[in-house]
Amino acid sequence: MTARNSILSIAIIICLIIASGCTGTAGSAQHPVQVTQSPVQTNQQYTPVSYNATPVQYAKVNGVTLAYREFGSGDPLLMITGFGNTMNDWNPTFIGILATKYHVYIYDSRGMGSSSDDTTITPSMSQYADDAASLMTALGQDSMNVYGASMGSSVSQYLVIDHPERVRKLILDSNSDGVRSNEPTKLSRMIKAAADSPATPAGTRREAQAILASNGTGDNLSAINKDVMLIVGTADDLTPDTISVQMAGQIKGSWLVRFKDLPHVGSHVAPVEYGETALTFLGMDESPLSK
Repeated sequence: MTARNSILSIAIIICLIIASGCTGTAGSAQHPVQVTQSPVQTNQQYTPVSYNATPVQYAKVNGVTLAYREFGSGDPLLMITGFGNTMNDWNPTFIGILATKYHVYIYDSRGMGSSSDDTTITPSMSQYADDAASLMTALGQDSMNVYGASMGSSVSQYLVIDHPERVRKLILDSNSDGVRSNEPTKLSRMIKAAADSPATPAGTRREAQAILASNGTGDNLSAINKDVMLIVGTADDLTPDTISVQMAGQIKGSWLVRFKDLPHVGSHVAPVEYGETALTFLGMDESPLSK
């Protein structure tokens, strides 16, 4: 089977498994499998996790204490949340869906929620990625599947570039390869305002500073040699889907799923669609076909 036919077969499988009414575009081995679909109603009932009923645990990591919770069983899946968010901001139904097949870990980044901060160092995106890698060690894991949303996507990009041995499969949700303070975009204005305002909570302000100081992952994306899926909503006005399309073209063999009319981090409003799509990707055997 040729590389093109193999990718076309995968695209067809995705359309059949994920939902009806999707259209796929299959290219050469250098181009991503692309699926655009509308959220659909499902009769499947999922149980949301309860954050209040799940104890917070703590791990010493790189001079700080990171708070985390865990759900489910199976292969480990580390969730890296977005700018200004804590682990409790994940949609509980979305996490519940992932936990039906995986041992899901959610955590607060340094300086956020119940995690401590080290104000003696200047935060950076690489530091947040190092924290994620070290948290895996603290949890007794050499590597994990990783799901990063928004700023968490950027941290996940640094993680797979700086610590590729730590990442099994990677899902990037609502994506950017960098935010520059001089860009006239809604996202850059929001991040710069958070960095400049004395009213911004300290942890969030430090996240904003780290984002603005980053040069982005840029050309390093082409060096990623992992199974990667990018997810984005076509109504995302913070990280428009055109960015994910460009990034997917840089990551060899990546999947790209665009949800029609959904906003930034669409798992908040369509947890079933996002959760089932993630499970499909994570469960797919992408090993080369034997001759």
